Amino acid sequence: MEIKLESDKFSIIGESLPIREVFDVVERAAGSQSTVMIYGESGTGKELIARALHINSPRASKPFIAVNCGAIPHELLESELFGYEKGSFTGAINTRIGRLELANQGTIFLDEIGDMPTSLQVKLLRVLAEREIDRLGSTKPTPIDIRVITATHRNLEESMRAGKFREDLFYRLNIIPINLPPLRERKADIPLLVNHFLKQLNGTAESKTISEEAMHFLVNYSWPGNIRELANFVERMLVLSIGSTITPRDLPEKILGDTPKEKWQPLNKEEEGNPAQMLQQSLKQSFHVGIPEDGINLKKTVEEFEKELLLEALEKTGWVKNKAANLLGLNRTTLVEKLKKLQISSPAK
Repeated sequence: MEIKLESDKFSIIGESLPIREVFDVVERAAGSQSTVMIYGESGTGKELIARALHINSPRASKPFIAVNCGAIPHELLESELFGYEKGSFTGAINTRIGRLELANQGTIFLDEIGDMPTSLQVKLLRVLAEREIDRLGSTKPTPIDIRVITATHRNLEESMRAGKFREDLFYRLNIIPINLPPLRERKADIPLLVNHFLKQLNGTAESKTISEEAMHFLVNYSWPGNIRELANFVERMLVLSIGSTITPRDLPEKILGDTPKEKWQPLNKEEEGNPAQMLQQSLKQSFHVGIPEDGINLKKTVEEFEKELLLEALEKTGWVKNKAANLLGLNRTTLVEKLKKLQISSPAK
């Protein structure tokens, strides 16, 4: 299921039960004039829901003005919202229209409303009650016709108990609450979102797909940054992954968890013929140590194997450390440290 906005960039995609419940509320609430409060963690798409409410409302052809109350310093937020008259304070050389007035006949979206200082909460309450604003320095109110949609990641009931959010304002804003689920609660939507981002971004990068094994890891990751984190991750994988298919080998350890990357190398045919990949696969297949009944000294065995690889790389490159380091995928400093640790020195000339 997908709610379309003005472009693919602002599509809301999902088929899971939690997001379908959100779609249902959006479809029923879009045509009303009631205030809406959107709850959700950072990155869940609260502004997209606000845009969906606006685009599917009778106000769709009018302005949609978004204001992040947490991103604007408190001392500037009042003038941003209400505007000011010329000469109302030092530096006010011209009259400025505030965001509330710019949204006239349309929708104002106040994101992170929980961060609004209590002094401004009183003024916003008056706007909702009287449908008019007072510019700073003005002697008469200006009538406005706006729909107010707000969003927050905070628990406003706790904020009210702490005296940080006005109870009367809360009840005016919370007429239609929408609870936006985090991505970890809508795992069934992750493949849809990943393929959507791949389709969206493939036009600006080398065209790639994702393997079923890699998708399995993405579905089971918790995504604390939600959809925003997932979108950024897909873009990063398009740039950094090897070959035309994103595989578990390309994924970072935080997503793989306890599964070693080596288990998945190589996974696609394009890596066949790649000298580095072939060497790695050959070593995994050929270097097998049978463990006797009385056991082995793991540290000593690993050191001996590492020493053999270092010596072979040095011999192949004529003992040129930079070239040997490149052959082994190391930087020169790391190679030198290993040579010292294993007491490997250049042969006498």
